[in-house]
Amino acid sequence: MARSRIDLKVINFLMGNERWIARQVREFPEARAKGVLEIGAGEGTLLEKLAKAHPGIPLKACDLAPRPPWLEERIAWDQRDVFECLAGESGGILAANLFLHHFEEPELRRFAPLMRNFEVICINEPFRTAQTLMDARIMLPFVGRATKHDMVVSIRAGFVPGELPELLGLASPEWRVREETSWRGGLRVLASRT
Repeated sequence: MARSRIDLKVINFLMGNERWIARQVREFPEARAKGVLEIGAGEGTLLEKLAKAHPGIPLKACDLAPRPPWLEERIAWDQRDVFECLAGESGGILAANLFLHHFEEPELRRFAPLMRNFEVICINEPFRTAQTLMDARIMLPFVGRATKHDMVVSIRAGFVPGELPELLGLASPEWRVREETSWRGGLRVLASRT
């Protein structure tokens, strides 16, 4: 378990996921002032970085795991199912980093009405291509056994451009959506209110 957490931190660093989300948070000061909620927050490392960069903004994590004991006090922690958590939430920015690929299509569609409660959506997910799988194999000798399995499964469960906006209800005139892929195997979706 500890090895998998370390592996995930390395993968996030190499993919630039948290840096990308942090840049998007900087780009939307009005939404940022209303707060950032990260779903599937893991150990809260993204929110800790945002707390340092933007003191004073409301930060909240949603995860089934308990609050990490070392996490900064001012970061709120909601230990519940993501749908229960989002049902009562609204605010500026919603972030999801390598989280949504854990859901099947019917569950992903359940997110659509909940997305409407936010002004900006930032999502990082695996880019589902043969090239991403081939590139991931280069890392396999450097990660633990669980990560070797999870990495391949995650890429196969990932997304291609166009899928997430459609599944999450973001492919509508009320949203301005930008998708990009990174050479490191990431698919990034940024949606903001028009």
